[in-house]
Amino acid sequence: MSQNLSQTFLAITRNSTDLEWLQGALAPLGQVVSAGAGAGSLDELLALVDVTFANLVFVGLDREHVVAQCALIEGALEAKPMLAIVALGDGMDNQLVLNAMRAGARDFVAYGSRSSEVAGLVRRLSKRLPPVAPSNHLGGLTVLYGVQSNADGALLANHMAQVVQKSGQQTLLLDLGLPRGDSLALLGLESSFHFGDALRHVRRLDATLIDSAFTRCEVGLRILAYANTDEPLEHTSAAELYMLLSALRQHFQHIVVNLTGQPDSEALRTFVSHCDKLLWYTDQNVLDCRRNLAVLNLWREKGMKLDHAKLLVDRYLRTVAPDSDALGKSFGMEIIATLAYSPEVRLNAKNQGVTLFELAPREVLTQSLRTLGERLAKRSESLAKPKSWFSRLRGA
Repeated sequence: MSQNLSQTFLAITRNSTDLEWLQGALAPLGQVVSAGAGAGSLDELLALVDVTFANLVFVGLDREHVVAQCALIEGALEAKPMLAIVALGDGMDNQLVLNAMRAGARDFVAYGSRSSEVAGLVRRLSKRLPPVAPSNHLGGLTVLYGVQSNADGALLANHMAQVVQKSGQQTLLLDLGLPRGDSLALLGLESSFHFGDALRHVRRLDATLIDSAFTRCEVGLRILAYANTDEPLEHTSAAELYMLLSALRQHFQHIVVNLTGQPDSEALRTFVSHCDKLLWYTDQNVLDCRRNLAVLNLWREKGMKLDHAKLLVDRYLRTVAPDSDALGKSFGMEIIATLAYSPEVRLNAKNQGVTLFELAPREVLTQSLRTLGERLAKRSESLAKPKSWFSRLRGA
């Protein structure tokens, strides 16, 4: 994933309350991803270690599951000897502490410990652990996010992704914006394979499945979108997303994710924290700006690092306040682009099911989207290019 967070930690806890406590304590250092509850699953834990590049795992212990939990610690260390495991539990229960140490845990943290103590322990352990470098064979990941729920998010993401595809990079548009499925509808496309299907079949996601199941538009861009029957994004765990994104990034050189309109959730924060570039989508509507700033300020308060975020101002009118400079200062972000309002061109593109590149290639809005897409493509050119699904299919 990206380097926007210094580390990713995995945790098997008793419940969501324990997980939230740990996430709050370690927010300045990185993201804590749930790897299950209770006794957990060794196979799932090891798979997550591989895709998240985590080298530190927290395992909660309790009297009911202590035998299975200690077996999990032993199994994880047998498979990954360089892994550091910290046990969590009741600090007054000496038996739990002894069991954890015998199983191979590096340290023991009592539930409810002060955040500074937990963070200090992690810093000390991290200095002793070998650095784990992310794979060089993962494709780029760009996220478009804003609180507004409308078809324009899908419209912009669609055009940017098409430009990246035309640059020669195998590209996927992952459309999880609200309303659902607008990226397909805007191009008059249908699909029988959706986001929920990909989650269920993540271990089968290979070149053959991508070639046969993922919808493709005329320029070769692959599109994976929500179905109306898919679970809401907030019901998707960060662990599931890691598995899916890791699989997809091995087959695509760039993934553009539309998340406009999504409510705040752990899944949304996972996308935001681990993308290479975050385009924060807003317009000059003060009410929408306030909603965006409420989410942005909450994330900053929780310690999320957003250095990779740029502000994208849509439907921009130069004669209307707040102007771009005021918006940039309010959001505390550099503005990557301002996009022209062009209501007639937008409406015709949506209603006719054609792209702006076909409908109005010389329009200012079209040119801006092409420039933006080219910037995204150039950013990911330096990444090691994975074999495309087509090359893999041919056995290249």
